[in-house]
Amino acid sequence: MAGAMSTKPTPEGDRIAKVIARAGLASRREAERMIEEGRVAVNGRVIDRAALNVTDRDRIEVDGKPLDAPEAARIWLYHKPTGLVTTTKDEQGRPTIFDALPDDLPRVMSVGRLDLNSEGLLLLTNDGAVKRKLELPSTGWLRRYRVRVNGRPTDEMLAPLREGLTIDGQTFQPMTVAIDRQQGANAWLTVGLREGKNREVRRAMADIGLTVNRLIRLSYGPFQLGQMKPGEVQEVRGRIVRDQLGLPSPAQETTARPGPSGKAGKGKTGKPGPAKPRNVTRKRR
Repeated sequence: MAGAMSTKPTPEGDRIAKVIARAGLASRREAERMIEEGRVAVNGRVIDRAALNVTDRDRIEVDGKPLDAPEAARIWLYHKPTGLVTTTKDEQGRPTIFDALPDDLPRVMSVGRLDLNSEGLLLLTNDGAVKRKLELPSTGWLRRYRVRVNGRPTDEMLAPLREGLTIDGQTFQPMTVAIDRQQGANAWLTVGLREGKNREVRRAMADIGLTVNRLIRLSYGPFQLGQMKPGEVQEVRGRIVRDQLGLPSPAQETTARPGPSGKAGKGKTGKPGPAKPRNVTRKRR
């Protein structure tokens, strides 16, 4: 009948690339490339397209090896030092954060990035969906920075940053900017913003005549740099990750998932609070 609504059922399960990403093996985009390269098989048949839904009844193999069950979403705090780029591979051959991360860390992705000369808090996660969620402007988490600029800024000079400005056709949302102290020819500022455009703080400061010569990210939403040393990694407690991201509790997850004995296992919970360090060994250089 003309004009009748489609009764085509919604496909069961999730897209294959999403399932691979949730297992912590690759990002969704990387998983799609693996599929295009013929490295993924479902139920014994190699697939060449990512537009395929799978369920837990399907047998998935990547490079001939069975895909592990999805890992619980995890987040780590990393004090990124200067001199490292936030990418898996740099075309110019510069060292990356992934070259410097501890060897005992599982495969992780960065949430956003800090440029070569910036330092401070960088979030890492094993979950592609968590990465995308935390990078979305709609998440609205405040990011705070300690910024050292060359010059003598005044409140009048900083007004455009607080009101929002447009640079080369790109609109920057209003920032919070406080002058902390003048130190010789330099001044220290605390800057807060809720979006993550490329080199946003540096470009905004340059637009009002100030040159940034040091930039340290102090926090990303509820997660704080605190007293972490450059290169240090701390894992956030599972309960805090679940509370902040609205993820199911271990009890909910294990109700339908038998433990090794065949009985539903009990999930461990930690007390809410600051990120708890785990025994992560720094990579030797």
